[in-house]
Amino acid sequence: MAVWDLAVVGGGPAGLSAAYVAARAGVRTLVVERAVHPRYKTCGGGLIGTSLAAVADRVEVPAHDRVDRVTFTRDGRREFTRRHAGPLVAMVRRDEFDERLRAAAVAAGAELRQRVAVRAVEEVPEGVRLRLADGDAVTARTVIGADGSSGVTARHVGVRHRQVDLGLELELPVPPPEQARWRGRALLDWGRLPGSYAWVFPKGDLLTVGVIAARGAGERTRAYLRSFVERLGLSSVEPVHDSGHLTRCRSEDSPLRRGRVLVAGDAAGLLEPWSREGISYALRSGALAGAAVVADDLPGYERAVAEALVPSMRAGHRLLDAFTRRPEVFHALLATPPGWRMFVRFCQGRASFDETLGRTPVRAALALLDRLPTSRRTSTSLFHPGS
Repeated sequence: MAVWDLAVVGGGPAGLSAAYVAARAGVRTLVVERAVHPRYKTCGGGLIGTSLAAVADRVEVPAHDRVDRVTFTRDGRREFTRRHAGPLVAMVRRDEFDERLRAAAVAAGAELRQRVAVRAVEEVPEGVRLRLADGDAVTARTVIGADGSSGVTARHVGVRHRQVDLGLELELPVPPPEQARWRGRALLDWGRLPGSYAWVFPKGDLLTVGVIAARGAGERTRAYLRSFVERLGLSSVEPVHDSGHLTRCRSEDSPLRRGRVLVAGDAAGLLEPWSREGISYALRSGALAGAAVVADDLPGYERAVAEALVPSMRAGHRLLDAFTRRPEVFHALLATPPGWRMFVRFCQGRASFDETLGRTPVRAALALLDRLPTSRRTSTSLFHPGS
């Protein structure tokens, strides 16, 4: 049985980034993917500046829109819109974006096996063996797991989660007048459920409409989505996709490696806790994992994540806590010039959240929020039956 230098489990942004970096450096790399590209993926599909920078040297981003205006509402009320001179977010459809990443990884020298599910991960003298659903096996010196937060590699490594959220999403085909209404504009609505929000993202002839809230309030989250769509006047539109998923954010002391198995992206629980933005974390962590394999320094991956990604995640938890306790104050702060500038810097990748939260005006605003009593609306328990 041939032994690969690297086997990557999962053909999303994290896995394909790892494969691209490793294969380009001459590492014999195999990517194992259970689906077939191009495939639909539940995802808002907004690429912030950090994501665009991460792929600038390998793919042309297939953007269907570039947002330069954002409308904010608080449970459908207190609406205001802010505009920036340049684009803030590039809107992609994940089937197209991931297909570009796949092509780049293959062009770099990686081999791809599709329609292959991994059932078990075993340590063997040669390195790591992957047991496949079809009865076959793959052996590699090192494995990078990028098969999602509920995948087999996360279980093997023992990833632990601090935060779990339920995201629901619709892809709605809309006629030209509705396309024109949303072109270049996104909507963010801060919801009634603690820490929740809803969004509208334009993608040409499709609108991505979704909500996210803490797991445990499943029926209330579904009700939020229904009321949000009705408020938008889109209840009569039949979605081409109606899906949901759980996003899981790691505990800070959660492992990223077990022996010669690394986890990246969603499999590692790496995402921004407040916005739940995960694509930039997948792209960067995958590249860091691939670089660690190239250098044959697997502990170096853990150090790199701690340095490059953990500080912003820590700041994101701080921001989520403030948003959950006083969403109406958070909404008002975004309407101010400093609040809008903070949001723009995040979208454009010009400042991480830890850098932003270190600025004096932001520290003062968070200190003010700490002194205010918790909003009555947000004092409800985060956990409800029905998810």
